[in-house]
Amino acid sequence: MMKTTVSVIKADVGSVAGHVKAHSALIKKCDEILAKAKEEELLTDYYITHCGDDIDLIMTHKNGEENEEVHKLAFDAFMEATKVAKSLKLYGAGQDILSDTFSGNIKGMGPGCAEMEFKERPSDPVFVFCCDKTEPGAFNLPIFRMFADPFNTAGLVIDPSLHGGYDFEIYDVIEHRKVTMSCPDEMYDALALLGSIGRYVIKHVTRRSDGEIAASLSTDRLNLMAGKYIGKDDPVAIVRSQSGFPAAGEVVEPFSFPHLVGGWMRGSHNGPLMPVSQANARPVRFDGPPRVIALGFQVADARLIGPVDMFDDPAFDKSRETASAVADYMRRHGPFEPHRLPSDDMEYTSLPGVLEKLEGRFEDMD
Repeated sequence: MMKTTVSVIKADVGSVAGHVKAHSALIKKCDEILAKAKEEELLTDYYITHCGDDIDLIMTHKNGEENEEVHKLAFDAFMEATKVAKSLKLYGAGQDILSDTFSGNIKGMGPGCAEMEFKERPSDPVFVFCCDKTEPGAFNLPIFRMFADPFNTAGLVIDPSLHGGYDFEIYDVIEHRKVTMSCPDEMYDALALLGSIGRYVIKHVTRRSDGEIAASLSTDRLNLMAGKYIGKDDPVAIVRSQSGFPAAGEVVEPFSFPHLVGGWMRGSHNGPLMPVSQANARPVRFDGPPRVIALGFQVADARLIGPVDMFDDPAFDKSRETASAVADYMRRHGPFEPHRLPSDDMEYTSLPGVLEKLEGRFEDMD
């Protein structure tokens, strides 16, 4: 049996009313292009959504990860959507596209990408998470809790198929290196890295017993690729569930805690990650607070059955209330830390442009 590949590729190529919402005309243009690719059997299936100003292309196919044709398809869709965005004078038209020439792989060109290839089980639930106004490290805490925290995932304790634990492939996005750490054996060492969410990010999670892929995340840092601040990274993630992986409820439960993440206004502030439905994925308060949506699918012969809008549930109302209260608290700090990012992280925002004019006024102290 051929393996199925799930590819999630996202980009901000223009939005309405500032950084609020991807325009329906852009999604329509992407839909036209992906529909043709499905008709020509490059794709088996697809679903297009948005989180805030980002368009998220969820695609299934049989071509494996990092397939040049699939990546070019996504690139072309974003390029065509950029043309529409420019014609409508949308905000940030083509913002995430760092090159107008495709070079064989979408990685390093601006759009974020998470992919996984697997042999389908008799039933294969797959969840896609899409964020807005935050960075890849925003997933560190919830992904760790899904696959390593027994207080979140009961299966780690009572299900033999999870009891052996998982391996975490962790990227150092500053020094461009990676390390794989096993949990629960190396849990404390892994947390020493993962707690630094601006530098160390989870790329893949695999089951230790057989190396089966469990989760894949985008790790692209736009500011590091472009050499200047052009927008936050707004990561995406794919997570498999049930039968050897965390149950569906264990997958979404970590997001009931709206933990603090970097991003928000001008990519320069800490704020709570609010779990919302697709309908409410339009951050407006101080360009936020940061949002995350969760779509649940069944993958059947590479077809996408669903989705279920997992956060469109009154059980998450309290989480949203907490996020709003935390947003109030953080906003009262104004330009002061910890609302504003620490100085090291501000090096990757637009602040250095302000500091340049002050450089000549500093004097050495005696």
